[in-house]
Amino acid sequence: MVKEDKDYKRYLITSALPYANGPLHIGQIAGAYLTADIYTRYLRLKGKEVIFVCGSDEHGAAITIRAKKDKTTPQEIVGTYHSIIEESFKDFGIEFDIYHRTSSELHHKTASEFFTVLHESGKFEQKTVEQYYDEEHEQFLADRYITGTCPNCDYDAAYGDQCEECGSTLSPRELINPKSTLSGNVPISRETTHWYLPMGDYEEWLKEWILVGHKSDWKANVYGQCKSWIEGGLKSRAMTRDLDWGVPVPLDEAQGKVLYVWLDAPIGYISATKQWAEDNGKNWEDYWKDEDTKLVHFIGKDNIVFHAIIFPILLHAHGEFILPDNVPANEFLNIEGRKVSTSRNWAVWLHEYLEDLPNKQDVLRYVLCSIAPETKDSEFTWKDFQARNNNELVAILGNFINRTLVLTQKYYDGIVPDGDFSSWGDVTGRIQEIPGEIASSVEQFKFREGLAKSMELARLGNQFLAETEPWKLQKTEPEKVQSIMLLALQIAANITIAMRPFLPDTCGKLSKMLNIDIDHWEQAGRLDLVQPGHAMGEISLLFEKLEDEVIDEQIEKLHS
Repeated sequence: MVKEDKDYKRYLITSALPYANGPLHIGQIAGAYLTADIYTRYLRLKGKEVIFVCGSDEHGAAITIRAKKDKTTPQEIVGTYHSIIEESFKDFGIEFDIYHRTSSELHHKTASEFFTVLHESGKFEQKTVEQYYDEEHEQFLADRYITGTCPNCDYDAAYGDQCEECGSTLSPRELINPKSTLSGNVPISRETTHWYLPMGDYEEWLKEWILVGHKSDWKANVYGQCKSWIEGGLKSRAMTRDLDWGVPVPLDEAQGKVLYVWLDAPIGYISATKQWAEDNGKNWEDYWKDEDTKLVHFIGKDNIVFHAIIFPILLHAHGEFILPDNVPANEFLNIEGRKVSTSRNWAVWLHEYLEDLPNKQDVLRYVLCSIAPETKDSEFTWKDFQARNNNELVAILGNFINRTLVLTQKYYDGIVPDGDFSSWGDVTGRIQEIPGEIASSVEQFKFREGLAKSMELARLGNQFLAETEPWKLQKTEPEKVQSIMLLALQIAANITIAMRPFLPDTCGKLSKMLNIDIDHWEQAGRLDLVQPGHAMGEISLLFEKLEDEVIDEQIEKLHS
């Protein structure tokens, strides 16, 4: 039976752990982090008990490949990029309760114990198999150490675990013309032993849990991909790898092997929760073993199978953990007509954005949420970024707030006037309705729709001022102007709460200008948020126009 949100005692929100092998780009932010942050902020405004966890994924072949490329060590790579990523999230305003790392001692212990429970309860199959081996480098090749032609789309640089062109999940043996990324040579086959998760054993359970159960409320792209996987038949998947970087397999007979990164990494959510609980005097098991906790994973579409099928199987097989209630995955964000390519530097890097356009975190939040790839791939362009800033944030939201506060300062020295706005029932009715519509959108993970609804308040305010024209009535009907301005101020005050999950810095500035402190979602929609006689704070512009030369510089930087 599906629980309603009101029935949960607490919420555990996770965002996909980014690989610590490079800085963050805005495609990642649009995919798994901004939406999770909006959702978490909304829950907190609702007064819910919620923690939001994430951390750097510091293991796996991607890290060792970067280390070899840079002629350094995996430890140096993760140390450098963990700090860059953590700082970027902080500067951008993604409010994790903890940003952990999978290289920590606590994580190694947690992942080892999880594997041990599964092993001792007979959940793995031990198999000796033929695996690709690089003779020149004298090592077995993990999935990411092998590239070749995708059998599904003919992309000639697919990895041994996934094709980044068509999104297909692969195994190294499926690649056409495989070659080693270490030497470029054609690999040979050699025997090695691994521990496999027999996913086929869980097909009927998954059908019941996802296809028959309550998961029809999952996003269509997630549900559809899961359905396709399950109906196509699930194959056993190795949970160990022949690598020297990662969490060592805790078995005497498994020397020189580490846990598969997609067993290791999602357990990072558990170890992060453990660390947070230890730091804050809480019980971590309340968040992972109590059915009164709602677990939600925010991810990109390339991680659907791992979070919606493999990790739930592992949790179910372990037997002590709750399962994700929802896995709202976004599609991909393209840049200026092309797919993001970090290797070709075709990306807008978050830390560079924050350096080049300081104090414009909310502009990027607004644009990325407006174009969020919720149901299909979407596209970021710098000209669209400029247009949304100038034509929406400046001309609609900023314009309404500025006119309202400047007129209040001009007419009443910044003191809220008294008045009666009961004759504008159509306006007051919409003020009261919009917060509920925003809440409905956010709770269904329709963040673009929720943002548009919140902006409707600013559009409503602009239209109200344009129709009533208080600047023309001040000399002849001053009492009517007082009523107009009082209602305009109520709209402005409602914006501070209705838009706060989406534009937290902006709403913080607006709250200071109005000299109010609204901290609960239930206050949204009220018509008495500012009282007559209340003194406002100092007024400043919320947004500024972006000129062509600023945008042209960013376009040139992308193409350089």
